[in-house]
Amino acid sequence: MKHIQDTPWWICDPEETNYCTYSDTDSIYMHAEPLLRSKFGDDFDKMTAGEKDDELETIAKQYESIVTNSYDKLAKDVFRSDEKNFKHRLEMKTECVIRSAYFRATRRYAQWITKQEGIVNETLDVKGLEFKKANFPPVLGRFFKKALVDVLKGATQAEIDDRLKVFKKEILDGSIPLTELGNPQAVKKLKKYTARKARAGEMFSVMEKGAPAAVKATMVYNDLLRFWGLHKNHASIAQGDKVKWIYLKQNPYQVDAIAFLEWDLPEKMRTFIEQYADRKKIFESILLNKLEGFYSDLGWTLNLNPYQQMFFNL
Repeated sequence: MKHIQDTPWWICDPEETNYCTYSDTDSIYMHAEPLLRSKFGDDFDKMTAGEKDDELETIAKQYESIVTNSYDKLAKDVFRSDEKNFKHRLEMKTECVIRSAYFRATRRYAQWITKQEGIVNETLDVKGLEFKKANFPPVLGRFFKKALVDVLKGATQAEIDDRLKVFKKEILDGSIPLTELGNPQAVKKLKKYTARKARAGEMFSVMEKGAPAAVKATMVYNDLLRFWGLHKNHASIAQGDKVKWIYLKQNPYQVDAIAFLEWDLPEKMRTFIEQYADRKKIFESILLNKLEGFYSDLGWTLNLNPYQQMFFNL
């Protein structure tokens, strides 16, 4: 930050260190702990979290006033507002106090907000992270969110690792129903990727190259429904339907994924899915893949070889 004339010493670092953590459009996020430590010295560590929040907000209000006043000067010097007799609308506003935050990329972050516009209001604000997306399995999303919240509140890697072990076991031993592990997705362009329907004596339809995973899994479901004669009493998956699809292990039909409708799942289909669902791959390809990036951002190491020995030996 460049010095502003008459700015108190504790607003800007004498060496002009940049404490901007993140900025986007008309918002800016500042790392405030060095500022508070500089102002309060050894007393900083004796302060409660709430006291730190209050002091930070007080300082932010002063900074808000300084920047807003500088806009007045900008309007006069650049836009000649005094000569043209107009009032500008630029102002700085302190929006919230954030205890801790995780920034993944532009518009992809999570922040533990403790005060909003002067009111104590603890909340988790999440934007753009994978577990918030509609096609992320809800049960995996809840685990990821809980881990994120705990990290923001000071959880250690060892604590998250232990929770990961327990969660992995719950997925593998069947404690978590498959209906919660499926990838939610709307079926699009089903007709486009259907080269032709299965002919007499054939089990599966022919797919066009490049078919999305959800479409492939849907065609497998519809073909098995027809092959087993279940289509007379149960609905096939149609264009636009919202389905869940999961990976399958080696099976008699040599298919690697299948979709299903939660509200109309034949018992024979449910039994087949339960028997051949690849729970290990679901964990590795969806959750563990995302956790690797999360760990890396935190400077942690997700040591896959030991994890494979501990978690994945079936």
